[in-house]
Amino acid sequence: MVRGHILFAVGIFLLLALCYKISQELEIIYVSALFAVVLMPLIRSITDLRIRGYRPSRGVAVVLLLVGGILAFTIFFDLGLPPVLRDLRGFLNDAPKRIPDAVARMKRWPITGQMHLDDLAARVENFAGAVGSYVVNAIPSWLSHVVDLLTTTFLCIYFILEGDRAYEFFLSLWPADGRQRLDDTLRRAELKMSKWLFGQGVLMLTMGVTFTIVFYFLHVRYFLLLGVLMGVFNIIPIAGGAITVALSLLVASLDSWAKTLAVLIVYLVYLNIENAILTPRIMRSSLNMMGLTVLVALLIGTSLAGVVGALVAVPTAALVTVLLDEYAVQR
Repeated sequence: MVRGHILFAVGIFLLLALCYKISQELEIIYVSALFAVVLMPLIRSITDLRIRGYRPSRGVAVVLLLVGGILAFTIFFDLGLPPVLRDLRGFLNDAPKRIPDAVARMKRWPITGQMHLDDLAARVENFAGAVGSYVVNAIPSWLSHVVDLLTTTFLCIYFILEGDRAYEFFLSLWPADGRQRLDDTLRRAELKMSKWLFGQGVLMLTMGVTFTIVFYFLHVRYFLLLGVLMGVFNIIPIAGGAITVALSLLVASLDSWAKTLAVLIVYLVYLNIENAILTPRIMRSSLNMMGLTVLVALLIGTSLAGVVGALVAVPTAALVTVLLDEYAVQR
């Protein structure tokens, strides 16, 4: 009996050690499976279409979804990036001419006599060299992230295509008397996560369209790029909006402080409208989770997996709340 307990403890320890060793791979598998579950309603809506008696298969639906996503990104980058690249190219071409003139003007200021501008210029040059070295050294890391992204995408496709078999196998590992209960619970969680995707998509579209129009009328540079980024990054609650509005304020400050102030005021007004009207009406009916639950999920997800953790924090919290409500809450 004691020997059996010892072997069980050793087995648990080895299993935990193995999970820690392959934690990155387990993270990729979990994210892929979660996004497959979230995207399944969209796949089903495509397969339910009937075009002159033809009904698309699940594989065709995946291909259409991929083609649509690639086409959307292509159009976005084709329209949004050229102005940025044009201004950046102009800045790099003019920098060698403007920097010496700027330094010469600064040397005429009385206060610059104690600033050692020549040393400052040398430090700036060293800093530029350090940044260049960092970029070169970071290339392998970025390539590994690209490989992880491609792996996650392909795994997500396989989960969509063969997820039913994997799900049936998972249920078969559960005791027969509790299998139906677990099946019903997981299907409720799937429905809840699907509603989250729909609600989040509405919020992203609303924010993207609103700020694209606002940036256009305020004549903010790269209005299309910034507006789309505002909508896309809104998938990350709290942090996504903060990042994109900071970038928008930085771009607006290149023109005038008045424009920067106008962008900030519009964002604060929209944030209050979203928190007071849009989010409660759109998300409360779909998730029915407290704001504290979302914040705790974001903190834990970001701490464990960074940006990826923030992306999957809310649907994971939805899954956990459904499981706790079914198996832990005493009624």
